[in-house]
Amino acid sequence: MKEQLYTIPVMDAYREDCECPVCSMYNSLELKAIDFTMGPSYMEDDIRAVTDKIGFCNTHIKQLYNNQNRLGLALMLKTHMDKTIDDLTKLSGSEKISAPSLFKKKTESKGVPAYIEALKHSCYVCDRIEMTYKRYLITVFYLYKKESEFRDLFRASKGLCTNHYADLYQMAPEQLSGDMLQSFLADLNKLYLDNMKRVRDDLSWFIDKFDYRYVNEPWKNSQDALPRTIQKTNSFQVE
Repeated sequence: MKEQLYTIPVMDAYREDCECPVCSMYNSLELKAIDFTMGPSYMEDDIRAVTDKIGFCNTHIKQLYNNQNRLGLALMLKTHMDKTIDDLTKLSGSEKISAPSLFKKKTESKGVPAYIEALKHSCYVCDRIEMTYKRYLITVFYLYKKESEFRDLFRASKGLCTNHYADLYQMAPEQLSGDMLQSFLADLNKLYLDNMKRVRDDLSWFIDKFDYRYVNEPWKNSQDALPRTIQKTNSFQVE
């Protein structure tokens, strides 16, 4: 393949004992993106031009703040605010607002609302992660098609969270075809559903353990069922 493949991080993630190897890949990318953003790179003009324009989402602004480079974050947010103020000053000064007509079709927002809506859905860290994340998923399909060792790891894994199951399911017809596509989807569906049921059953026993009738029964595999469930349903690893 002409574009870069990431066979080592993908194989490493599937060798881990985790509820979703794709979550593991994504979290690794996220940590690297946070470290990159808060490292010396934030002083580079081309990177600051992007962070000034698009800013950060709620999730990643919290992680950037927890990184402890408060001066670096302050500098980025200050120039981001400068640009936002300048842009909205121009837009709000030139925009003519009229009352909506009952008979006029609604059109897409523009001007100030469109600017703010775009800002709400933009994030430098998200964009940096996505550049590599899709290549990781493409590598999953490449390895499944080419490497029997990976197929064994894939089938022996503990499944996926719902979000990453959906990502692989939707991408599969773009990356595979024929018998290989059908084999992948069969493995993917079985892995996801079997392991969702496994964690669901662990969660059910966790709930039962709060009933006095089961107080003296063993916990089995349920003591960490709640954080594992949260990963399955929300792609979030509880620390």
